[in-house]
Amino acid sequence: MLLGVLVGLLTSAGCQAKLSVIGTNLTYNGHQIFLSGANQAWVNYAHDFGHNHYSKGMSTFETTLSDIQSHLGNSVRVWLHIEGESTPQFDNNGYVTGIDNTLISDMRAYLQAAKRHNILIFFSLWNAAVTSKSHYRLNGLMVDTRQLQSYIDHALKPIAYPLKNEKALGGWDMINEPEGEIKPGGSSSEPCFDTTHLSGSREGWAGRLFVNWQAAAIKKVDPGAMVTVGSWNTKTDTDTMGFHNLYSDYCLVKAGGKQSQSFSNFRLNKPMVIGEFNQEHGARMSSEFMFEWAYTKGYSGAWT
Repeated sequence: MLLGVLVGLLTSAGCQAKLSVIGTNLTYNGHQIFLSGANQAWVNYAHDFGHNHYSKGMSTFETTLSDIQSHLGNSVRVWLHIEGESTPQFDNNGYVTGIDNTLISDMRAYLQAAKRHNILIFFSLWNAAVTSKSHYRLNGLMVDTRQLQSYIDHALKPIAYPLKNEKALGGWDMINEPEGEIKPGGSSSEPCFDTTHLSGSREGWAGRLFVNWQAAAIKKVDPGAMVTVGSWNTKTDTDTMGFHNLYSDYCLVKAGGKQSQSFSNFRLNKPMVIGEFNQEHGARMSSEFMFEWAYTKGYSGAWT
């Protein structure tokens, strides 16, 4: 079964084995897989990694890994910085100055625990679904390219490079629900910048430059890394049904200018993973039914 094909692969695969794309499928070490698992998101909101925080939530994190493995799951999506509450380190002007000396070791400890359970981990760098008192830090990175570059130079690359050979690292999600920063109803002759189809959605605009530059930075230090974006709704990631894919390769390059390292995980010629769903809001469908639906309808994974 595709669902459980990761069992044994993380321990048997060579150090260069990574999750990769072939056509519209995800593969690992030559095997097609379906990502099945959970959005754990956090144990201690914005305080799970760095400053020795992982030790406080380790038991919960590793119990979840064990539970997912016992149900033949193979992946987890978890949040990292969120809005910059505890990581990375910022100065008073909104520039990133570095990371604390335990962030890498905390993340590595989690990845190695995941490896023991044959689970792939996807770190979601930021979150725009809600705002907190630290939102100004994330917003600064989105609107000021100098601040964004400081994050890339002093945090993102120093995080991605030493972790690139961790077998349990599935990939990087640039930001969860970036549409929380989009301004809906904006008219433009360039479809990539037109948000009229989002009028009335209450969703705002996050710069594709923000996504493009981070993806390019990760790819520069780890060319084989998988990168994605946790889109809020199909209204922003498809060119059908009267909508427009704001995260297509073309639009990301148009916004960010990083030609050689662009990406989009939300086109019909690439894999698509259902990033969030739950039974409570599932139109009276059970979790089992929704997993089966995603598995049989051509998706490359689903996280509840």
